[in-house]
Amino acid sequence: MKVVLDTNVLLMSLPKISKYRPVFDALLQSKFSLALSNEILQEYIEVIGQKTTVEIAQNLAELLLKLENVEQKEVFFRWNLISKDPDDNKFVDCAVAAGVQYIVSNDNHFKVLKAVKFPPVY
Repeated sequence: MKVVLDTNVLLMSLPKISKYRPVFDALLQSKFSLALSNEILQEYIEVIGQKTTVEIAQNLAELLLKLENVEQKEVFFRWNLISKDPDDNKFVDCAVAAGVQYIVSNDNHFKVLKAVKFPPVY
């Protein structure tokens, strides 16, 4: 299974005491593949660096890029499917480009994708 992780999901999965930690552990154990674009990786670094430290964010980015189950995908087309928070479109665009099965997010803005028939995004 290949997914795209919204930044908040990744961030919440990092602490060892988090109820979302199984997501990060599953990634480390190659139980799923992660697709990410350069734009997503930069957001991961920026947001995680603000919430923790720049060093932790850089280390996480290096780890992600070394994992065999992480696929960097270049996005060539912008679908602009989420109008209420256009910044979330980077996750949708990567998902479409990489042909992922799921976008994992706690963000309500992604609910509009349920009504989109093409491109199919879940």
